[in-house]
Amino acid sequence: MVSDGPWGDLIRGAAPEEIQVNLITVPLRSLHQVLTHAVAEGQAPDLALLDSVWIAEFAVDGFLLPLADLDAEWLGGEHDDDFLEPVVAANRYDGRTFGISPFANVAGFWYHRRALESLGVPPPRTWSELRAAGRAAAQNGSPHPIVMTGGSKGGETTAYCLIAFLESNGAHVLTPEGVTLDSRAAAQALRFLRSLIDEGLMSSAVLGYEWAKPVQLLAEGKAAISFGGSYETRSLAETLGVPLGELWDHVGFMPVPAGPGGAPATVAGTMSYGIFRQAPQPGLAMRLLQRAVAPEALARVARASGRIPARRSAVALTAPSPPFLSQTVELLERAAIRPPTPLYPRVSVQLQAMLEATLTGRLGAAAAARRTAELIGAITGLPVLHEIEAVPPARETLVAG
Repeated sequence: MVSDGPWGDLIRGAAPEEIQVNLITVPLRSLHQVLTHAVAEGQAPDLALLDSVWIAEFAVDGFLLPLADLDAEWLGGEHDDDFLEPVVAANRYDGRTFGISPFANVAGFWYHRRALESLGVPPPRTWSELRAAGRAAAQNGSPHPIVMTGGSKGGETTAYCLIAFLESNGAHVLTPEGVTLDSRAAAQALRFLRSLIDEGLMSSAVLGYEWAKPVQLLAEGKAAISFGGSYETRSLAETLGVPLGELWDHVGFMPVPAGPGGAPATVAGTMSYGIFRQAPQPGLAMRLLQRAVAPEALARVARASGRIPARRSAVALTAPSPPFLSQTVELLERAAIRPPTPLYPRVSVQLQAMLEATLTGRLGAAAAARRTAELIGAITGLPVLHEIEAVPPARETLVAG
C-alpha cells in the first residue's frame, strides 16, 4: 500500500481475526518500481494497491490474476452491477477484470465562489467563458487568474488534466483504430492553452509546477481557477481551515469547460487493488478484498474524507452527503478514462512533453500534436491516423501565434 490515504486502513479493518495481514507501505512515487522489482524477484505480495493506468501493463505482463478466476459469481453480479462503469472500465484489460477500485476521482477545475461572484462572472462552461473569467480576474489584480500543471514537473497530473482538455473538444489520444492525437481538435485545444499564456491569463511558471501547486495557490487566494482533480478535496479543506462539510460554501468544482468541438468533459482516475499471480494466498486475498470494498466501509471513509465511492450502494449510504460528493459522483458517471494501453506510463510522458513544448512555444500546436502522435505510435505499435496535413514550420508558427 501507499502511506497516504485510506488504503491500508481499509485492508486492516476488513481482516477477520483468522486472517493475519502483513502490511507494507511505500511512497506513491516508488510504488510502481517496488511492485515490478518484487515480481522480478518472485516476491510479489498477495494483494497490492496500484494506479488503474498500470492495470493493462501488469495484466499483459502476466503479473495479475483475472479476478473472475477467483470469484466469477461475485464479479459478474455484485461488482459489475454496483460499481460505476468508468471505474469498472479502468480496471479491465482485454475484456477481463484485474483490479477493484474502492474510490475514484475526476479531473476538472476548482474555483473560489466569492472571487467569481465579486467579478460578476459565472463558473465557466465553455472555453470562451473561461477566457472571460481569466480576463476579469486579471483586471481585478489576480496574480494567477488560471493555474494548472503545465509540464513534466506535474507528472501524471499534467497528463490527466490535458486528456480532459482534449476530451472537452472532442479529441482523443487513442481509439481502437489507432493513435488519433494528430487531429484539428487536439491542435485547437493545445493552441487555446498556449493563448492563455500569451494573454497573461496563465503564467509560464506553470511549466515548473508540481502536482499540488495549483490548488495551493487557489487556497491561498492567489488564483481564481485551478485545474486539477477531485482528490484534492480534503487537502483544500485543510488549507482553507474549513470543515469538509462546509467546503462547498467556499469553492466549487466543475468539469473542464467545453471547446468549440465538444462538451464539458472530465476524466476518471482511480487507485485499484490487484491480486498477483505469484500470490501464495490468492483465495484469502480475494476474500479480504471483497470485505474491504463493502458499501458500509466505503461510505464511512467517504463521509470523513470527501472521496467518491466507486459503488452506487456506498454513495447511497453517505446520505445526507456533502454537496460536493453528490455532484462529483454525477461527473464520474459520465467520465472518460485514460488510454487503456499497457504502455500508458510512456504515453503519459509524451503527453506531458507535448504540452510543455506547446506552452514554451518550442513547437506550434499542430506540430506538437503530430510529433507526439508519431511517438506514441512508435511506442505502442498502433497506426497513426493523421487528420492534419503537414504544415511548414513558418506557417505553423504563424498559426500558433
